Amino acid sequence: MFTGLIEEVGKVLSLAGDQGTKRLTVAASELPREMKKGDSIAVSGVCLTAVAIKKNSIGFDLAVETLDRTSLSRLAKGALVNLELPMKAGGRMGGHIVQGHVDGVASFLGLEKIEGKDDYWLRLEIPAELAKYVVFKGSISVEGISLTVAKVEASEVTIAIIPHTYEMTNLKQFKPGDPMNIEVDIIAKYAEKMLIGQAAPGNVTLGKLVAEGF
Repeated sequence: MFTGLIEEVGKVLSLAGDQGTKRLTVAASELPREMKKGDSIAVSGVCLTAVAIKKNSIGFDLAVETLDRTSLSRLAKGALVNLELPMKAGGRMGGHIVQGHVDGVASFLGLEKIEGKDDYWLRLEIPAELAKYVVFKGSISVEGISLTVAKVEASEVTIAIIPHTYEMTNLKQFKPGDPMNIEVDIIAKYAEKMLIGQAAPGNVTLGKLVAEGF
C-alpha cells in the first residue's frame, strides 16, 4: 500500500522491447539504496516490481496489461516519473490509501498559476466511468500523487496544486492532451458495492448504512 506522497522524481533511461513485455529503466539517486530485487514501488502511480537494481537506477518489466491500462507505454527517454516506496508497517498515513492499481488514464488539460498566488490549478479530463467516484474535497491519485479535488464538472476535475507539489513531482512536464494515470479512492468503490447489496457477509443496504450513521 502507498500513501501518494512522492519520495523522489526519477528520469526514464529507456523503455525497451517491441512486443509483449517491455523493460523500463529509471534513473534514481535515493530510493535504490533502500531496495532489493523483488521489492514493490509505485512509478507514477503504478505498482511495479523491481527486477534490476543498480546504484543509480531501477529496472522493471511491464506486462501487456500494464502497458494497455496505464500511461507508461507512452514514456520516452528523459520523461519524469514519480516514485514512492510502500508504506512501512506502523508508518504515518500522510496522504490517502493508494493501491497502485490504476483505474484509468486521464487527459491533461492544463496547469495554470492562480492569479496573485503561488498556487496552481491542475485541470484534467477523466474517463466518464470514473467520474462517479470523484467528489468535491475527496481524494484522488494523479500520477501517484495524493491530491484533493477542488471542483468536479461532469468529467472535468480541477485540483489545487501547492508550490511544493509542483516542484517535487513530475506535473510540470505535462502538455495538453498528455495521458495521466488516475486511481480513484478505493473507499468510494467499496461504498458503491455495499450500497447495491453485493457486499459479503450480509446484505448491506442504504437504509442500514443510514441507521449506522453513514
